[in-house]
Amino acid sequence: MFPTKYDEAREFVSLSIAVLAVSDTRTLETDTSGALLQQMIERDGHRVAERAIVKDDQVAIRARVESWIADRQVDVVITTGGTGFSGFDVTPEAIEPLFDKRMEGFSVLFHQYSSTTIGTSSIQSRATAGLVGTTFVFCLPGSRGACKDAWEGILKHQLNHQHVPCNLVELMPRLDEHLRGKNSTSK
Repeated sequence: MFPTKYDEAREFVSLSIAVLAVSDTRTLETDTSGALLQQMIERDGHRVAERAIVKDDQVAIRARVESWIADRQVDVVITTGGTGFSGFDVTPEAIEPLFDKRMEGFSVLFHQYSSTTIGTSSIQSRATAGLVGTTFVFCLPGSRGACKDAWEGILKHQLNHQHVPCNLVELMPRLDEHLRGKNSTSK
């Protein structure tokens, strides 16, 4: 749907990505969306730092995500589930207060891409993303289709250093520059 270009002269950078499924009914064994994300992440050359499941509980969701954000080895956190409108869907409420910077464009692109596969039903998702410290966090719906749409349509490109004209990976060395001072360029 969206044009993608790659500069093969750029070195591929393998990222460490944590995957969290939010569900009251799934286990790691029955979590097909988290398993699909893990498969696509690894297929595309990245590492899954950890994969976990928590109940639809704001405190539990936030605690797990905060533990990964605190881990300097985790570059990206992807959650799946809890982004709908039911009374139990609380992932955005748990995660958005952590954002230092919102990534409004992710939600827009996700809905555009998703609408090509599920039509107007895309409005039932509150998919969101942002930056917490130096960690990118993406909150996806719990369906396999939504996870596939988000990864294939957006994330696999933006999390690839070879994607041009720009990508999130090339920003990573600069995410904490405000903490290091204006003239510093090393991490």
